[in-house]
Amino acid sequence: MTLALDFGLSLPVRLRGLEIVLYILGGMLLARLISWVGSRITARIDANYQHSDALVRTEAAKHRHALAQVITWVAVTVVYILVTIEVLRRLGFAVSGLVAPATVLGAALGFGAQRVVQDILAGFFIITERQYGFGDVVQIAVNGSAEDAIGTVEDVTLRVTRVRSVDGEVITVPNGQIVKAINLSKDWARAVVDVPIPSVADLNRVNEILRRVGHAAFEDARLRPLLLDEPTVMGVESIEVDQVNVRLVARTLPGKQFQVGRELRVRVAAALQPEGIRVTPDVSTAGVAPEGRRRDEGEDL
Repeated sequence: MTLALDFGLSLPVRLRGLEIVLYILGGMLLARLISWVGSRITARIDANYQHSDALVRTEAAKHRHALAQVITWVAVTVVYILVTIEVLRRLGFAVSGLVAPATVLGAALGFGAQRVVQDILAGFFIITERQYGFGDVVQIAVNGSAEDAIGTVEDVTLRVTRVRSVDGEVITVPNGQIVKAINLSKDWARAVVDVPIPSVADLNRVNEILRRVGHAAFEDARLRPLLLDEPTVMGVESIEVDQVNVRLVARTLPGKQFQVGRELRVRVAAALQPEGIRVTPDVSTAGVAPEGRRRDEGEDL
């Protein structure tokens, strides 16, 4: 009689334990499935870009990629919350009875986790306003940090933004701590090349050479797809004691301004050298030479 009673009592307990295990396993499998589907969608978006003739990602593709990442993260979070509620019910906790304690706990967490809530709200507006997306080159000013986070966006969720720098470092920035985000690859970009010229040089001749360089770059079959129009000589940007900075600018495809800028600098240096115009290094107004000695009055720059 006692054995039968013990068996009758242990059977519901075993069934309840089995249900809990099945809920946990089912939730983990469903979360894995959602993550797999999300990765497949983002991989397809990337494949469409890589297999196309487009040199840069469209704004719509960046937004779809970021949106797929956010939806995946939210769906996985919802699955874990629902599984937790069902497990608590199987353990005998009345979910309706947890409303009052949950309200108090939520208020306490609201005060203690203000930054988390702030991060999620900021991430929501980043996604909906399309401030930046996957693949964008950004410069992010972070609250409390002296240095900006500069690099390519690799991941955007409601809570954090992950940026990979040119050195390969992955920088994780909480969305709520972002003070200012500069998108360097939205719609179009601009390559700015400041050419330091000795103050004794003929500026009209220099401007003519730079115009020829811009025209030749625009006619180059390799650079033409990256340029939206012919590079323009803006003229003298600044005047210092022994040098003048002449600015050359070019509108480029988003994210290609660095490549175009490097190519233009090479062409400018190569064009000025045969003309006997030497591009000066950056010097201070005090005229201190790199070796630490003071320049003589007649020393060549």
